[in-house]
Amino acid sequence: MGARLRGFFGRDARPSARLLALATLAGATVAAGQAPWDLWFVALPALGLLTALVAAERRAARRVWLAWAGGAGYGAAALFWIVEPFLIEIGRHGWMAPFALFLMAAGMGAFWALAGGIAGLGRTDATRALGFAAGLAASDLLRGYVFTGFPWALLGHIWIGTPVMQAAAWVGPVGLTALTALSAALPVLGRSLWRRAALAALSALMLGAFWVAGTARLATPEALREPAIRVRLVQPDADQRLKWRGDMWQVFLDRLLIASAEPPEKPLDLIVWPETAVPFLLERSGAFLSGELAVAAQGVPVATGIQRAEGTRYFNSLAVIDPRGAVAATYDKWHLVPFGEYVPMAEIAARFGLAAFAAQEGYGYTAGPGARVLDLGPAGKVLPLICYEAVFPQDLNAAPERADWVLQITNDGWFGRIAGPYQHLAQARLRAVEQGLPVLRAANTGVTAVIDAKGRILRSLPLGAQGWFDADVPPALPPTFYARTGDLPATIAALAAILALALARRRQSH
Repeated sequence: MGARLRGFFGRDARPSARLLALATLAGATVAAGQAPWDLWFVALPALGLLTALVAAERRAARRVWLAWAGGAGYGAAALFWIVEPFLIEIGRHGWMAPFALFLMAAGMGAFWALAGGIAGLGRTDATRALGFAAGLAASDLLRGYVFTGFPWALLGHIWIGTPVMQAAAWVGPVGLTALTALSAALPVLGRSLWRRAALAALSALMLGAFWVAGTARLATPEALREPAIRVRLVQPDADQRLKWRGDMWQVFLDRLLIASAEPPEKPLDLIVWPETAVPFLLERSGAFLSGELAVAAQGVPVATGIQRAEGTRYFNSLAVIDPRGAVAATYDKWHLVPFGEYVPMAEIAARFGLAAFAAQEGYGYTAGPGARVLDLGPAGKVLPLICYEAVFPQDLNAAPERADWVLQITNDGWFGRIAGPYQHLAQARLRAVEQGLPVLRAANTGVTAVIDAKGRILRSLPLGAQGWFDADVPPALPPTFYARTGDLPATIAALAAILALALARRRQSH
């Protein structure tokens, strides 16, 4: 075993510094396809270059190193915003920021290294390229589940905002990744220049077919929702650095109250405030809810983010407040952010003073019991999501019944103002397409938006703006194929592709 490890990590087993740098640069360039840049036409050839580098390498260790370098470059460029939460209290947490970025990039590299290992099932450049494509799809699938999952910046996300995104209604996000990886790999399969050109044309035709099909789906009209559901979304723009300050929390709360009190042009069915909008625990908010909030809402129910406690346990929650100021329903976030909202082995971590910095009480939040659909009467049946939960397509599929629409409350102030909030918004758009359900999101600092069941943003408030607007909830579509099957077809397809490569290699070796 020691000899094998020396062979894998030894100097001769690593590619040249020039090749590693090229692979890292190619991976970082693939990240240009992610929001807010959305340069899929740059990302795709960059992924093709990385695929060619991996496929051309005959030594297994070097191939894995190249794939790791590409993934690390991609992770660093796509997820650089991960340092932002550590800069909110820079004196306390700032020292962790570079380590967080390094670990995130290295972790992404590890998943792509797995794809590099799967590429080794092929015995030729062409089959190694196909193996790498299958491995990238498999690694994106795994990344959505292992260690509680982190399916952020999947390769397939480069199609969000284009007609190709509509394919997610059938194949989901991992299917989009498979399409992306295969499109990048096809030109690598040719041995001569003209064959590569022909395969590149085939790749373009394949993507063009998805583009045309998506355009046709977007052009299909939807029936109007009857009766209409009218919702007010409020964005207070509470800077995270100031949100909990003793001289500022009342300012932000007043913004919410004033916006809620504005007279509507049409009767409202619901007013929505973002995640942790109320700065008190639910158990200590009775006078505020039945007083200031009820007066401002003028007989309209309010769904607000709020923290609540049960003994020594604390929850990141959504509470629905009825016109009298009483709590009509609650939902507790159940897919928590590791280290952000809870600390694994919290009792041991507490001895060292480590706490989840998003929680205002205790050492972190307790996870709720699971997905839930709230029946809000005139406002319909609502599937609530709190912030990070919108990243997980499987969390929406876990709902006990089909909702009329999805409500996401979030505090994207943790994610900075460059890329993180836009990537979060993009994923909410993809969830809408996957489920065939409209998504309404109220964000503390933005982007607050109404998204229809095909992922189009109908109305929004920009990042860093204070304001509100009223909008009708768009109509839902019939349950999509992905909503009925989830990631099972993609899992079967990825395993089948990897098995086919393994069997082909075995036949060739005999």
